[in-house]
Parts: sequence; C-alpha cells; structure tokens
Amino acid sequence: MNSPHLWWYITRASAIVAWALMTLSVVWGTLLSTRVLRKVDNPSWLQDLHRYLGGTAIVMVVIHMVTLMLDGWLHFSVANVLVPFSSDYRALPVAIGILGFYLLVAVQGSSLLMRWLPRRFWKAIHYSSYLIVVLVSFHAGLTGTDVTALWYRIVAISIIGLSVVAVLVRVLAGTKATTSRGSASVRSVPDTTVSDTTVRSGDGLATGSAALPLVLDRTTMRVAATFRVSDEVLGLRLVPTTTDLLPVWHPGAHITLALPNGLERQYSLCGDPADRSHFDIAVLQTQPSLGGSSWIHANARPGLELEVTAPLNRFELEPAYSYTFIAGGIGITPIKAMIESLPQRRDWHLVYVGRSRKSMAFADELVARYPGRVLVHASDENVAALNFEKFLQTVQTDVYCCGPEALMVRIAAAVPRERLHLERFQPVERAAIGGPQPVMVSCRKSKKNFDVPAGQSILEALEQNGLPVLGSCRKGVCGTCDVRVVSGLPDHLDSVVDDEEKDRVGIMYPCVSRATTPDLVLDL
Repeated sequence: MNSPHLWWYITRASAIVAWALMTLSVVWGTLLSTRVLRKVDNPSWLQDLHRYLGGTAIVMVVIHMVTLMLDGWLHFSVANVLVPFSSDYRALPVAIGILGFYLLVAVQGSSLLMRWLPRRFWKAIHYSSYLIVVLVSFHAGLTGTDVTALWYRIVAISIIGLSVVAVLVRVLAGTKATTSRGSASVRSVPDTTVSDTTVRSGDGLATGSAALPLVLDRTTMRVAATFRVSDEVLGLRLVPTTTDLLPVWHPGAHITLALPNGLERQYSLCGDPADRSHFDIAVLQTQPSLGGSSWIHANARPGLELEVTAPLNRFELEPAYSYTFIAGGIGITPIKAMIESLPQRRDWHLVYVGRSRKSMAFADELVARYPGRVLVHASDENVAALNFEKFLQTVQTDVYCCGPEALMVRIAAAVPRERLHLERFQPVERAAIGGPQPVMVSCRKSKKNFDVPAGQSILEALEQNGLPVLGSCRKGVCGTCDVRVVSGLPDHLDSVVDDEEKDRVGIMYPCVSRATTPDLVLDL
C-alpha cells in the first residue's frame, strides 16, 4: 500500500470507469425515455439499472478524488478536489471536472427526490446529464496522462461515440413524437386503449413502489378523437395544447381529468408509453353514474379541452419471472397495458372474466394475439363460475388483479400477500375504532393550527384553512391527496397502499384517514 505508483494507478482506473459509467447511464436513460428497449424486459428492471449506473459512477468519482489526495506526486488537498480553480495543476480542466461532479450529484439527487420536485424542475436538472458527459470528456482529454496511448484513444472514441448516438436518438425520438402529435387526430383507433371507471388506485396489498408524496402538474389537453371500445366503453385520445412532450409513464399509471361539471375522475393510461404525443383513455358508462362517466359519454367530442394531471402510478408492474393476470370486466384495461409491455419471452397467463363476451373489451383481440395464454370466461357462455380458489392453488407466480370488489376479495383470500398486487375501483370499508374523533392539526411550514371536528375530514379542514391539497376521489383510493406526517399517529382508513408502507415513508391520505393521537403535525 506504500508503493508510490499504487494510488496513481487507482486514480487512472477509477477515472476511466467513472467516465464510462456516466456515459452508459446517459445512454441507458435515453433508451428508457424513448422506450427503445420496451420489448427487452420489465420497465422496473431497466430503471433500476439506470439508477445503479449513475450511483456507481458517483462512487468511482469519489474514489478518483480520494486517490488524487493520496497520491504523493500531485499532493492534492480536499480543497483542490472540491473547489474549482484552487489547484495549481491544470486549473481549468480540473475545475471543469469538479463542475461535472457536482452536476452528477445534482442529477442523481434529483432522481431520488423526483417525487417531491416539480416535474419541469426535475427535467431541467436531468437533461444536464448530456452536459456532464461533455464536461467530463474535456476534463479527461485535458488532464489525462494517457491521452497519447492507443488504448486510451480507443476508449475515448467509444465513449464519445456512444454519447453522440444517445443525443441523436433523443433528437430523432423527439422529432418523431412531435410529428405524430400533429397527425394524432386523424387516427380513429389507438394501438391499445385504456381504462375506465370513477376511481383507480393501487390496493393496500400491492407490493409495488412506496407511496410517496408527489407533485402533480396540471396541463390543458384537447380531445383529438373519440372511438368506441365496446358497447359501454368510450375511448378518448388526449393531446397537449402546447408543443411539449408528455411525461414518461409506465403501465398501471392513471391520470386525473377535471371535468367542466366540477367533478374529477381517474382513468388508466394504455397504449405505447414510447409515444409521448398523446394519452389514450377509455371510460366505462357506469350504471348508475355518479356524474363522471355519463358526462364524458354525453359531451366528449374532438376539440374539447380538459385539465389533466401528470400520470400517477399505484399499480406498477414489478419485475418477476412469471405472472398471472386476473381481470374482471373493465379491469382488463391496466392489465392489458402490462401484458403489452412484457417481452415476448416472459412467461404470463391471463384469466379474463365478464358478463358477456360482447361487453368484454379486448377479449377477442387478446385471444387472437396471444393464443394459449388467455382464458376468457363470459358468464352468458358458461353455466358454472370459475373456481379461482382451486386454480390459484397451483399458481406460484406474482398475481395482478383488477376488477369488481367481489373478485378482489376472492383473489386476496387465495394468494399470499407477498405475491399479490391489486387495483381497486372502490375503497375497502374501513372505520375508525370507536368512531371518528376530533383531532388538532398543526401545519409545520405554514404555522397554522386548527381543530378538525369528528364530522369533518382532515382534507376538508385543510382546504377550509387555506391549505389546499390536491384531492380527487375523496374516497381513499386514488392516492392523490397524500401528505407527509411529521408527528402523531395517523389512523389509516384508505385503500391505497399497505398501512405499514405508509408508516414507513411517513404519509397519510387526509380525505378519509384520521389520527389515533389527539394531535397531528403535517408537513404543510
């Protein structure tokens, strides 16, 4: 460990590895955002690899900086590796490298905090990844001692070449999306269509992503086309009224529509996430309607403008070797999006039940596209109901289910919790022990304190006291109104995610949940 050359060798190696990892992270991020790899494997696995590449790059840069200080020839100090222009050794190239390091930390940090950051701010930071590669390339070329070596030139050309390819893919994908946006209104039928009913959310038994507070941007979108998915389902294609690309989304995500009649409703997204020029949804005409689906079926026409939130996902597809999908009625819509996101080699099977084949959206299409993988069970064609309990005894896969509550209860009773993922249309009946109790709510940031009587929801009290929290379903299923809890114990009465998961990340849904303690402090 005392060899005068040891630290110099580690410095050179860590620098090259960090440079390569930064470039691969940028390239991988580009492939993810353009969905070039959508047929390769599960989106969650791809995103995990993207994060690992960026995180490992930071680790290698830190090693590079530490070994520079340990090297006996350069005699770098802590200030020399952290403060631009404090080094006498090639001050400008070193300063460029330091700036690239700080940008890398900002990008990686914004990825960890993206759930709390405004999307435009997060995107602005994230796009600086391309600048990082440029800065590091200049830093490497102007400070490296091996720049004249053949192996170094090969590595440098390869890395820079990958960077150029990433930029070209990003530009070409953006141009293609912009072009398709202009022609979206003339396409009457989407590649795949979406969801339905009045409320959508991940269930408390889901084992997907942690529920963290999100900043949901709103934007105005225009109905470009409407189309019939079935006798009771109307499809809508929504395009942005600006030239911006729509946010990245993954199967299972939903958006919230603010309707002109004052209601807000959630509908799942479907289709190809790579095409960010439009959102496709489909709306089931519920009977009786609470006012959302009936208004859309009666009034949705091309040219209608609606306020739409950014996609939110409480029912995300998690990596697994094999899947069993169970859909009831209109619950097929998020399931269909998941199926179409899987690579061809992935093992999966679908059980699809409904009243009649005529009312079952996509039934014939799915059977034709995936022979041997899809079982359709229509009640008007079969006297006996499916015995899910017996069927699931032999299933050892991850199970994803969406449909009526009666179906969800049966599946939840037959599948171990660690393998079960549900999305409910309606909340599970939950009540506070001893009935609703008054609670004193304190808001740490705004310094406001107020009593919430037993007959009023905490969400209503927040709105009444000038602290508007975005709420939509107000039933505890959509996950829109999440707030961070500073102190006090929430009494979780929602059906969004598991109670232990909410406590772990420190959030609650104030539309229905209350508190088991007299006081509750919120980060508002």
